[in-house]
Amino acid sequence: MNKEKFFEEFFEGNCLNAYEYLGAHVSGKKTVFVTYAPNAAGVNIFGDFNGWTEEPMERDDKGFWSFTSSEAKAGMLYKYVIYGAGGYRMEHADPYAFSAELRPGSASRISDGAYTFGDAEWMKNRKASVKKGSIPFIDRPLNVYEMHMGAFMRNKKDKENGWFNYRELAGPVIEHVKKSGFTHIELMPLMEYPFDGSWGYQVTGFFAPTCRYGKPEDLKYFIDECHKAGIGVIMDYVPVHFAVDDFALKNYDSTPLYEYYPAGYGSEWGTCLFDHSKGIVRSFLMSCASYWIKEYHFDGLRTDAVSCLIYNGGNKDKGENGAGMYFTRTLNTALKKAYPDVVLFAEDSSSWQGGVTKAVEEGGLGFDYKWDMGWMYDSLYFMGLKPEERGAQYHKMTFSMWYFYTERFILSLSHDEVVGGKGTILEKLPGTEEEKFAQLRAYYVYMLMHPGKKLQFMGNEVGEATEWNEGREVEFSLLKKPLNKGLYAMLTALNALYLKEPAFSVSEYEPGQFEWLFCEQDGRALYVMKRESKKGSFAAVLNFSANTEEIKFNIEKQKEEEQDKPEEKKKKKKKEESWKLILDSGDKKFGGSGAKGPETIKSEDGVMSLKAEPFSALIYEI
Repeated sequence: MNKEKFFEEFFEGNCLNAYEYLGAHVSGKKTVFVTYAPNAAGVNIFGDFNGWTEEPMERDDKGFWSFTSSEAKAGMLYKYVIYGAGGYRMEHADPYAFSAELRPGSASRISDGAYTFGDAEWMKNRKASVKKGSIPFIDRPLNVYEMHMGAFMRNKKDKENGWFNYRELAGPVIEHVKKSGFTHIELMPLMEYPFDGSWGYQVTGFFAPTCRYGKPEDLKYFIDECHKAGIGVIMDYVPVHFAVDDFALKNYDSTPLYEYYPAGYGSEWGTCLFDHSKGIVRSFLMSCASYWIKEYHFDGLRTDAVSCLIYNGGNKDKGENGAGMYFTRTLNTALKKAYPDVVLFAEDSSSWQGGVTKAVEEGGLGFDYKWDMGWMYDSLYFMGLKPEERGAQYHKMTFSMWYFYTERFILSLSHDEVVGGKGTILEKLPGTEEEKFAQLRAYYVYMLMHPGKKLQFMGNEVGEATEWNEGREVEFSLLKKPLNKGLYAMLTALNALYLKEPAFSVSEYEPGQFEWLFCEQDGRALYVMKRESKKGSFAAVLNFSANTEEIKFNIEKQKEEEQDKPEEKKKKKKKEESWKLILDSGDKKFGGSGAKGPETIKSEDGVMSLKAEPFSALIYEI
């Protein structure tokens, strides 16, 4: 390592590899420890290797403290003891530690993370799939399965915690994800954290995969196996805030080295907010992002709470967060230069108009995709209404297309929608059990037909009725019930269609690929959606009312009709089409009643006409 270049980048806030210098590094028969604590009066180290007897570390003129030991070995625990003014003394975990002990312990663990990946073909193909300057998966399916590693399935043999090892989870997770038709897994935060109920969003070890499920090399094995099976893996990345535990980053060198303290800018989670105006903080977080991509082969990062990087405290009334946006642009620019084939997602609930997915050089933030929180909120609000109320709120299902082309959106039904008293997706819906499942099947068709990449949280696919928490596994036993089994069969069929047909992914962020053939404010909850491609087009007829409805609609594009001159309209022959039914949400194999829609429909004088059963969705190939 060129130390002069490293120091320059580290302090300027442009560093992607700070972890190569800081932390505990095993080198031959010795281990070298380095930490940055410029305001500390003194720093000692102790651990398994010296009987937990404090030994002084040596300070350089830049604020780095170092210690070399021939007794310290991989697997041993250690801590730094920070001394400050006024008799301050605090035992701290290493901010750059590559492993940690299980809560309630808080020591860092020496780890060399030794693992030889076998995913060379995957990595080669991943790189080759992205042309220079293009967006990963821009014209390909991207279907994400969000999961919590400790709650996908529970280990009954582990009486205390119920966890499986990363290696043990690889087989069952891969089998389910492949069978279900997902292209990627998104893992809720795996950086070390003390409180199970935070789900990993209140981090104490930004470079240490949580030891709840094994060692660093075990997580690498999990990702390696996913890649060998053709599945990408996305990491949930948390660069806005950190846990308040005294042993972690809080007041690390006896002063607020990492955090932001002005009054009125507190965190809504009761955590410490990173001070992104500091170069050393930006380098810490940028190195963290690069670390997981480079050392663990993650295929993407989902950045949490981007609204807080855009506005101070995530509150528009407090003004734009200039430091947060500068950090975000610097990070995304650096990551895209170093890893152009890695996908960058923004979880942003704000309505900022600057362009979250617009290129940095154009004034945007440089993300590849943004979660469409508006689509999620509006569509779930609509689905939660009584059927007789939906007609008056029909625009809740169409409004998202008014702004869709302003960003590259991903449609997400994430863990946020099934916690905190919100109930499951299924339980949000009105009616009897049969009616709930019928409506959910139709809703999933709507999600397929709507442009945008897709994300489902684990459990959504089996129709869970119990709100999620980290202490229970996905209720796969529900698949023994006909309605749940049918829902899963239909979602699998929809995913297969999504992966197979270009109409559902190619050019979807360009106007003209999607069209509403019917969306009228006529007191009914009826929609007809169309997706087009050169290799085949599809339309879906959706009835979200409790009644059998007759629907008529024009199959010709309205914009083309408007461009025609009046005299040309008279001469123009009406377009005629024949549509073939390929999926019916009311099919018995999907848990429906078996009251099917017409197998084939033909237009007359450019108009389609058919009857739609209550709470139904019909997909036709054109």
